[in-house]
Amino acid sequence: MSSIASIALSGLAVAQQRLSAAAHNIANAATPDYQRVRVESVAGPSGVHAVVRREAEAAPGLHIEDALEAKAAAQAFRANLLVLRAEDRMLGSLLDVLA
Repeated sequence: MSSIASIALSGLAVAQQRLSAAAHNIANAATPDYQRVRVESVAGPSGVHAVVRREAEAAPGLHIEDALEAKAAAQAFRANLLVLRAEDRMLGSLLDVLA
């Protein structure tokens, strides 16, 4: 697998974790003893990885932030899928030229 594909795949995995954390926060906001979850992206040489942190106390009104986080995660999904698609097209063109 190329480095471009591995970076895009790691971005997809982090976007999935961000979306899952936002859904968890929205679904459990009214639950007693609920702990809010936040996902941070950390860049590395072969892509990104997620660091999940639990917050001690959730301030009121953060459901709006979680809804925006879900939207941002969906956009990150789209961007990484476009990278994978572009790489696939470029590889196909390269193979056509070499054949």
